[in-house]
Amino acid sequence: MLERLLGFSLKHRYLVVMLVALAAAWGLYSLKQLPIDAVPDITNNQVQINTELPGLSPEDMEKQVTFPIESALAGVPGLESSRSLTRNGFSQVTAIFRDDVDIYFARNQVTERLSEVKETLPAGAAPRMGAISTGLGEVYMWAVRFAHPGGKGATIKDGVPGWQSDGSYLTPEGEVLRTEVAQLAYLRTVQDWIIRPQIKGLPGVAGVDAIGGFEKQYHVQPDPLKLRAYGLGINELAEALERANQSRGAGFIEQRGEAYLVRADGRLKSVQDIASAVVVTRNGTPVYVRDIAQVEIGEELRTGSATENGHEVVVGTALMRIGENSRTVAIGVDEKMAEVRRSLPPDIEAQTVLNRSKLVNATVSTVVKNLSEGAVLVVIVLFVLLGNIRAALITAAVIPLTVLLMSTGMVKAGISGNLMSLGALDFGLIVDGAVIIVENCLSRLAHRQQSLGRPLELGERLSEVLHASREMVQPSVFGQAIIITVYLPILALEGVEGKMFHPMAATVIMALVAAFVLSLTLVPALVGIFFKGSVVEHDNKIISKSREIYAPLLRKALTRQGAVIGGAVGLFLLSLLIFTRLGQEFIPTLDEKDIAMHAMRIPSTGIKQSTEMQQRVEQAVSQLPEVAYIFGKTGTAEMAADPMPPSVSDTFIIFKPREEWPDPDLSKAELIEKIQKQAGLVPGNNYEFTQPIQMRFNELLSGVRGDVAIKLFGDDFGTLQTTANQIASALRGIDGASEVKVEQVEGQALLDVVFDRDALSRYGIPMSMAQETIAAAIGGQEAGEIFEGDRRFSVVVRLPEVLRADLDSLRALPIDLPGEQGFVTLGAVAQLDIKEGLNQISREDGKRRVVVQANVRGRDLGSFVEEAQEQIITNVKLPAGYWLTWGGQYENLQQAKQRLLLVVPGCFALIFLLLFSALGSARQAWIVFSAVPLGLTGGIIALWLRGMPFSITAAVGFIALSGVAVLNGLVMVSRINQLRDNGMAMEQAVIDGSLSRLRPVLMTALVASLGFVPMALAMGTGAEVQKPLATVVIGGLITSTFLTLLVLPALYRRFATPDESDDLSEGGTPHDQ
Repeated sequence: MLERLLGFSLKHRYLVVMLVALAAAWGLYSLKQLPIDAVPDITNNQVQINTELPGLSPEDMEKQVTFPIESALAGVPGLESSRSLTRNGFSQVTAIFRDDVDIYFARNQVTERLSEVKETLPAGAAPRMGAISTGLGEVYMWAVRFAHPGGKGATIKDGVPGWQSDGSYLTPEGEVLRTEVAQLAYLRTVQDWIIRPQIKGLPGVAGVDAIGGFEKQYHVQPDPLKLRAYGLGINELAEALERANQSRGAGFIEQRGEAYLVRADGRLKSVQDIASAVVVTRNGTPVYVRDIAQVEIGEELRTGSATENGHEVVVGTALMRIGENSRTVAIGVDEKMAEVRRSLPPDIEAQTVLNRSKLVNATVSTVVKNLSEGAVLVVIVLFVLLGNIRAALITAAVIPLTVLLMSTGMVKAGISGNLMSLGALDFGLIVDGAVIIVENCLSRLAHRQQSLGRPLELGERLSEVLHASREMVQPSVFGQAIIITVYLPILALEGVEGKMFHPMAATVIMALVAAFVLSLTLVPALVGIFFKGSVVEHDNKIISKSREIYAPLLRKALTRQGAVIGGAVGLFLLSLLIFTRLGQEFIPTLDEKDIAMHAMRIPSTGIKQSTEMQQRVEQAVSQLPEVAYIFGKTGTAEMAADPMPPSVSDTFIIFKPREEWPDPDLSKAELIEKIQKQAGLVPGNNYEFTQPIQMRFNELLSGVRGDVAIKLFGDDFGTLQTTANQIASALRGIDGASEVKVEQVEGQALLDVVFDRDALSRYGIPMSMAQETIAAAIGGQEAGEIFEGDRRFSVVVRLPEVLRADLDSLRALPIDLPGEQGFVTLGAVAQLDIKEGLNQISREDGKRRVVVQANVRGRDLGSFVEEAQEQIITNVKLPAGYWLTWGGQYENLQQAKQRLLLVVPGCFALIFLLLFSALGSARQAWIVFSAVPLGLTGGIIALWLRGMPFSITAAVGFIALSGVAVLNGLVMVSRINQLRDNGMAMEQAVIDGSLSRLRPVLMTALVASLGFVPMALAMGTGAEVQKPLATVVIGGLITSTFLTLLVLPALYRRFATPDESDDLSEGGTPHDQ
């Protein structure tokens, strides 16, 4: 079949060229449509269920909300595990499904289970699922702020919307904002009602999250003394407001043939309307809201805030829908934001603070640069070693054509162009099949022309090209098959490493298949078209010199077979010893260029205090000359995709371009130390340092943010906390441990209201009524909404802030007596105590847990965990019924190593089977297979010399190397077998076969290794992820090529039997002359 394809390609060579041109044109179109990203999305398949019920403590939320939802999810098809986080008034349950489960099917299953459990949840609990997004979902963020905070520096025109001379802000709606709270509330209104509607409908946007400012609320703040004077309770006030804020329809009437709708509009529209509402009538005199309460635009009881460069702002986030392309979505949002800014009120701006497309463009720029430089190096080698410009150009043409055809395949397969999918492309391997065919065509044409003493006729030329190509079909097929085969086991990887490396393997396989097809169709056609006239094969000086050096070394190797083979074995054993001393890590960390700093305070820190502390941190860090700007999120955002307590802030530090730094050579580790020192000037904070994407990946994958997480399971939080502190102490004594912390389970201040049930009984007050009064007074009770066009804002009744925080005022709070106009104070029926309570409760697979986590700096992850395990076993005794597991990046590393223990032997087995089928001899297959350990030797030594730990990226490099390493051995053994079949003696066949294969062996090794050189030396964004793979391949090719040229002939001479022949001898490459 392949020979018929060759014949067709030569007979219809111009048709073949035209068809390839059409395919390339389609590939060019596909290349423009190819989605671009930084890295593959490795987030697991998960659904978040968030439930808010203000006022419930963490223990009550766990019992009444979290546990019932976890129980309801048990047994859902495809569910792998679950974890939960419970805080004051908030519960988040994360259901993790298998990767092969459709996310929409999973959400439907969760919806069904939630509908079943909803009846058992407390009143007011409304579980809702998070956005259909992932760890890479936060693709674009903006800060809504005043361009001139406080009006400083602004152009002031009184009476015109904008800043006024008295420091207030006049909105386009005519509202005067005099307080900072009112101004921040207006920023949030702009975000929610002007920006959000324009962004949320964009293609690929799953939702728009917001944090910061205040959701505008109309606050009715009663005076407890006046309530007592009128014999009113807070609940009565709220009910009266609801009755006064209604709109009813009364059908319609007809007059003179026209129908008139009847509307009885009683809705409140302003602060004045609320103040003028009647609460009750006493002795014929109406009691108005203004008589017993103050009405104003007030602060919501917010759970989160946002800051930028030390000023409060509102931060909006566009969340990308799962399966979309982050660059495309980010660019779409960025373009839309230019339109949005034109619709903003005066002196309010929405400034972009994070745009994922910048990171994507930087990483893609690194990949393109590496591939371009690799292609140039490969083409130069082809020119130098082939010695014929036409042959080099034909071979080089395979590179761009393969990329175009591969692009079509990537678009059809839904694979984005990213650091990993394009990271293993080696143009040396891509042109390998074309090289051996072109080289053999060049050799045969030159020899035939030389023997005839004249240029060849068309028929003679095509005949020689056909025979030369036929000779190379089988070696080419087996060579490409071996390379493709070694990538197939990578497709068997699962979990995080599967998502990371599947695109790489698929892309390489597509490229190799495309190059193989081109080498059997286009390459012979182009040779037949362009190899006209005189054809000369030059054996250039490099090859001649190499042959002069190689010939005596080869003869020495054959005379000292034992020493050569023993030396190779010794070197391999030495490399294994070195391997045991290499460190281990999961995947090299992508340098995102920016930093995410986790600022933590004591658990009882409130949102106001925490925001003020965060502002001081930002003011300190923003003074560094390397920092462009800094922004932070404190507490939990609206959608609660990343719930944090009020005492914790995520700080994003965005740097200036490196060339603008005072010291452009400053390393990132040194810069982090500099930032840590500057931030340390602000007391009361502890810090962790990571990166924006890395932080979200770690958290979503394992529920923790650190490199190493020790999850301690048990029942009693006191015991859990004590044991966790012991584990943390053990970790802090280990070299490389950084930012060791124990999950903040306790430390939340709690105002505990303990009712005297006997007193309640004497007064006839139901427990629920007393609780409702407290909830309304402190937490607030909604009393309807105020509509402003499409906008709607809550009316909330609660005590003034000064009284809410005063225990004596709370004790004086009146509680209505049922059935009579009277009241009793809260202090008469309850005791108010301040004590320490739980801060949060974490659960995993239905069991309580506490996490001890740490980041690792200055050493590899694997050795750190080994030492940590020894220290914990020695110094920490776990109580009965308690156990621990290891998570974080280390968990991913362990899972990947277990899968590699299956994949790598399977890869080697496939290689051996292919060699056996190609050579027809198990002994010769083993001889050629010896190139694999020889290649591994160089890869290990290269990692050691460059100070790189073993990682999954390096493991993939070893897998790829094992396929490339056996190619040269296969070519050499095939040639030796061919010469022996022709009657040549064993010794002479080994020498002549090895010498004749020197050029293709050197060429294959050079083009394959040089294709990876730019990747190994690159310094751009994302280069650190590709370096281990490139280092392994280059180091392995150097040793495998060198040792193959010497060790393989010695092995063949010693172990090949005299009567062994190769079934593929006819497909071997001809002797170079």
